[in-house]
Amino acid sequence: MPTLFRFLFFCATIAAMIYGTMYALVLFVEPKEREITVRIPSERVNPAQE
Repeated sequence: MPTLFRFLFFCATIAAMIYGTMYALVLFVEPKEREITVRIPSERVNPAQE
């Protein structure tokens, strides 16, 4: 039984480290805003009328 508790403690520690890293990324990393230009071919905008 002690090995099961040790394994569960190890898994909980790894999960806590992962969640802590994700939480720190949410708090400290700010995405940069920039303008995006998407070119649409004129064939898609004005399809040929048959």
